[in-house]
Amino acid sequence: MAGAVRYPSLLQINTRVWLNRLSREAGTRVTLADIDDATVDGFAEQGFDWVWLLSVWQIGDAGRAVSRGNPEWRAEFTTVLPDLSEDDISGSGFAITAYTVAEAVGGELALAQFRQRLASRGIKLMLDFVPNHTAPDHPWVKTHPEFYVEGSEEALAQAPANYLRVETDRGPKTLAYGRDPNFPGWPDTLQPNYANPELQKARIDELIGIAGKCDGVRCDMAMLLLPDIFQRTWGLTPDPFWPKATAAVRGKYPAFTFMAEVYWDLEWTLHQQGFDYCYDKRLYDRLRDGHARPVGGHLLAGLDYQDKLARFLENHDEPRAPAVFSWPQHQAAAVVTFLSPGLRFFHQGQFEGARVRVPTHLGRGPVESTNPQIVAFYARLLAVLKQRAFRDGAWSQIQPQPAWADNWTSDGFVASAWAGEDGTRHVVVVNYAGNQGQCRLPLPFPEFRGRQVRLTDRMRTEVYDRDGTDLVDNGLFIDHSPWHFNVFELRAN
Repeated sequence: MAGAVRYPSLLQINTRVWLNRLSREAGTRVTLADIDDATVDGFAEQGFDWVWLLSVWQIGDAGRAVSRGNPEWRAEFTTVLPDLSEDDISGSGFAITAYTVAEAVGGELALAQFRQRLASRGIKLMLDFVPNHTAPDHPWVKTHPEFYVEGSEEALAQAPANYLRVETDRGPKTLAYGRDPNFPGWPDTLQPNYANPELQKARIDELIGIAGKCDGVRCDMAMLLLPDIFQRTWGLTPDPFWPKATAAVRGKYPAFTFMAEVYWDLEWTLHQQGFDYCYDKRLYDRLRDGHARPVGGHLLAGLDYQDKLARFLENHDEPRAPAVFSWPQHQAAAVVTFLSPGLRFFHQGQFEGARVRVPTHLGRGPVESTNPQIVAFYARLLAVLKQRAFRDGAWSQIQPQPAWADNWTSDGFVASAWAGEDGTRHVVVVNYAGNQGQCRLPLPFPEFRGRQVRLTDRMRTEVYDRDGTDLVDNGLFIDHSPWHFNVFELRAN
């Protein structure tokens, strides 16, 4: 896997919204070329290994017009921005006409310089690759309409939400909107035909071009290109794309990183096709449902799988965490998510407690008040994540045991141990339940036998002294209120 850190941290930034806010604060236009050193230093001080800049690519007039004219979307935009203006609707960052950096964010040179500034602080840059669709005014629509899934007048009549008439250099065509098989088409996109080998070659060339501008890509809806999914959607069976694409890019950029947005339990499939990381939507869903046992079961998977998962509590597609989780549960879910193995994936605004999800069509977000409780919690969590044990250590799950006979509340706990190469030892325990609970945690640290052990909570103020033999043989006794957690550092005297 690319990168020196086993468990890195990533910050996703909605580039257009971020630069818009900075411009308003500065009273002048701000692009990537104008980001100050304090901001870039801040990414490093918070411990980030990756910055993902969302929506830096060129957006066309056709996609922007659809975004501005779609009544359903516009209703959502108005909810987010009651003072919405036409200029706020930039067009979806996923309706791309070309993988060139938009002048609105600074252009190619500004991105290259920003990448260099990140690299000087040990941070890598991730950008978008949107394989499943292009903008309706991508140059290929005119010059290579055969690169797209073609429909017919009959198909358009039967499913007008899935097709569009376009003018091409080869005459008028009816082309399919890009889509997920479970939903109508996205009307600001068109669907490339991966059953056409020439399209696959052209896409790989695009991807190699992108790889020269960054250190990794997040691949939008990556599972839609899998042959069986594509066949189910379009009745066309392409050759596998991802193994060729990832190999071609790494042939030129050996350390390049691929992250997949993927659902439907297809993470392992995409791992095998060259992806370093895949979204762990399943863990997010189980945490949102609020039951500890499915969460613990999910974390039983082998580390060959878990190490390659991107774990998050929010992103640009999901609701903001405070809109989903109560504050006690939010903290508990964050401790489980980000102190488990894998890539730690954070979202712009998460640390301040933002509650409004900004659609990717908008170039401006609402001004929201900062939540001091959330700021303080994430500052502590990020400080913990900077410790070597949590970045490169050995993780193992601890199975909570009943504290006494017939005490069922141990089922509500999720717990794990971290062993650092520097000899540090940590235990993470969360009562992921809405009731008081007790359990015992047999600690996998036999070296503590016969010694006194001090447990210091690095997220709170709790400090305990315990007998090491008892901790190993009988287990650490835990009695937690609903959603309570500890992140103990253990030191033997």
